Amino acid sequence: MSLSPERLDRFARHIVLPEIGGAGQIALAKKHLVLVGLGGIGSPALQYLAGAGIGKLTLVDDDRVDASNLQRQTLFNERDIGHGKAVIAKRWVTGFDPELDVQISDRRITLANAPDLVIGADLVLDGTDNFATRLAVSDACVAERVPLLSAAVGRFQGQVGAFAGHLAGEACYRCFVGDAFDAEDCDTCAEDGMLGAMAGWVATFAAMQAIRIVLDGVSTLGDADWGRVHLLDGLKPGMRSFAIAKDPACSACGSAA
Repeated sequence: MSLSPERLDRFARHIVLPEIGGAGQIALAKKHLVLVGLGGIGSPALQYLAGAGIGKLTLVDDDRVDASNLQRQTLFNERDIGHGKAVIAKRWVTGFDPELDVQISDRRITLANAPDLVIGADLVLDGTDNFATRLAVSDACVAERVPLLSAAVGRFQGQVGAFAGHLAGEACYRCFVGDAFDAEDCDTCAEDGMLGAMAGWVATFAAMQAIRIVLDGVSTLGDADWGRVHLLDGLKPGMRSFAIAKDPACSACGSAA
């Protein structure tokens, strides 16, 4: 595969980076990323992932745009209120870069349908806002041997972690949070509040980590950093990180699973 003169011009700022280069840009064009959730994290992340030239994007969200979304969900405007997020997101991508292959799903994710949504992907980026969905996505990624990048945000804090529970010795997201959160009973940003720019910081950091993961082994941008969670603090501001060990008793990826 080679890049046309138009694509070379479009991605020139990537290609001149030794850590990406032409080989990295071609690799990005061959990757398939599934983005689950098109809200405060998914909206800005999608814009930068499309801008990076990831060739195939599957966009998953069953929600419709609400006026309260506009404070942080950068894909949408007032004309979109009441319309499906996935459809609007696809329209944005096709207008931004018609050469990208965009598929959508507006089904609510469940344990039953999650595997069909992630199968065959190079990476899943989950930016959803409840533990039940995150765990369903994580379990599907383990079962289908797809790596997962999980991102979450609330108030002035965010977290981004990379998981590859299908690999020996590597943790999955369930190793991190356990089984107690399978019910949809977690707090929401409507109750706790969220600084819109904080969602943008987490989203753009997640997009950068996604590019790092899909280029692992192709470029010198860095390794995938499996099992490491980065905590972003918007009040200090600052960032710290810690490693998650694989849980042998994990119901999804443990030795007894």
